[in-house]
Amino acid sequence: MPITKSAKQSIKKNSRNRKSNLRRMTVFKKTKKEFLKLIENGKIDEAKKMESQLYKILDKAAKTNLMKKNKTSREKSRLTKKLKKEKK
Repeated sequence: MPITKSAKQSIKKNSRNRKSNLRRMTVFKKTKKEFLKLIENGKIDEAKKMESQLYKILDKAAKTNLMKKNKTSREKSRLTKKLKKEKK
C-alpha cells in the first residue's frame, strides 16, 4: 500500500489513465474488425470511407503515446495494403 500522499495520488492517476487507454484501444480494435469485415465482404467503398476514421484513431494513439509511432505506421500500411489487394 502507498504511504506518502504523492504515491496515493499516483495510484489514482494511473487508474484514470488505464481506463482511458483501455477505452481507446477497444475502440481501435472494434473499428479495425469492422474494417476487415467490410473488406472480406467486398464492400470496398464503405471500407474506403472507414479508412480515414481508422487513420484518425491511429494518429491520436501515436500522439498520446498509447502506441509507438512505428506500430501505428505499420498498422496503417498493412490495412491499406489489404484494401488495395481486394480492390484489384
